[in-house]
Amino acid sequence: MPIYQYEALDTAGKPQRGAIDASSSEEAIQQIRGQGYFPTSVREQKGKEKSAPPAAGGSKPKKKSFLGLQLTKDKDASSAPKKKKKPGGFSIGGVKNKNLTLFTRQLSTLQDAGLPLLRSLQILEQQQKGGKLKNILGFVVEDVESGTSLSESMAKHPKAFDRLYSKMVNAGEIGGVLDIILQRLANFMEKSQRLRRRIKGAMIYPIVVVLIAVAIVSGIMIFVIPKFEEIFNDFDTELPDLTQWLINASNWMAGKTTDIPGFIYILAGPFVLFFLLKIFRRTNIGRAVTDWTLLHIPVIAGLVEKTTVARFTRTLGTLISAGVPILEAINITRDTCGNWVFERALTNVHDSIREGETFADPLREAKIVDSLVVNMIDVGEETGDLDVMLMKIADNYDEEVDVAVQSLLSLLEPLLVVCLGGAVGVIVIALFLPLVKLITNVSETANS
Repeated sequence: MPIYQYEALDTAGKPQRGAIDASSSEEAIQQIRGQGYFPTSVREQKGKEKSAPPAAGGSKPKKKSFLGLQLTKDKDASSAPKKKKKPGGFSIGGVKNKNLTLFTRQLSTLQDAGLPLLRSLQILEQQQKGGKLKNILGFVVEDVESGTSLSESMAKHPKAFDRLYSKMVNAGEIGGVLDIILQRLANFMEKSQRLRRRIKGAMIYPIVVVLIAVAIVSGIMIFVIPKFEEIFNDFDTELPDLTQWLINASNWMAGKTTDIPGFIYILAGPFVLFFLLKIFRRTNIGRAVTDWTLLHIPVIAGLVEKTTVARFTRTLGTLISAGVPILEAINITRDTCGNWVFERALTNVHDSIREGETFADPLREAKIVDSLVVNMIDVGEETGDLDVMLMKIADNYDEEVDVAVQSLLSLLEPLLVVCLGGAVGVIVIALFLPLVKLITNVSETANS
């Protein structure tokens, strides 16, 4: 009977090594789990069994596939000798959330199927297309192969696996439920992406309308107004102030009065403002001012609040359900909620719980969430189902974000139409005022 060398984690998260007799790698995994260990690597020890005769006809072992991954059924491929490839290499860009979510879902499925962790990582690393995630997985595979835990190796690459990710994996390793934790983590990432896509998709329409409006008005100012200016010069009459202002603006945009055309400033302005805002937000006072302002702008404040509440309750609920200690879970949630006002409130919550007080009271005093949220958290604390209540709050606020986005769009559509119509109306009035004045002068001359 073959002998399998294994590496595993006990219930305290400490690494264990040993050997076990089993007829297959699947049976070895079951025996290891029966001892209360969570296997991270199972390899067949060479030279301890006789080679099995080849199947009739010399056919190759069949393969099964799921999730687009090719697995060898009869033998653990990690036992086959192969040349080690050095991970790394040059890659452009970061790790896309979509690719990371797919990797998490696939790793969860492979672990649920009973495959050794190292073999699962090797399969997923081979399946990845070239890029940063593939390079990082190469390093993770090397670390796990050398005896490092998965969470520790992932924590070395925060650009791919943030603190939330590595802490949840660590909780799964300690509890021996890595497959379940990865599944919850994949669900969390998918819901967060879905919320982000809904908001971005809703913003496409107003952005396109604004761009088209700016292009139309700029075309009128650069190409149409100069034609009217030539006509007005032929009349040799004094122009109204509004018309003169419009002509001066047209000359500025066309670059007749300056070295750099004005439309260059208009095009570059949003990018410069965005860059300056990013620099300003890198400072503590900058984040405080901008986040506080967003929570006090009419209409937008409701959307920002609901989005932040949905994010922090889902993050905290996922961490608590995964078994992460509540104080550590609050710290992680505070660092990932994305709003300075909520970060300060969660800091107060952390201090309150550390001193033996409740979760709900500091939130109630901060007055940054509805009373319904505070009451549900209070009930969750009393019943011991805080994680369940937090997930219910997140689901409820996801729906409210949809309503808030639709309300914002309903307000923006007529507002954009009014602004565009107003701009065109001012241009038309400014162009017709000299004509009205000219007609009046001709009429007065004829009557006299």
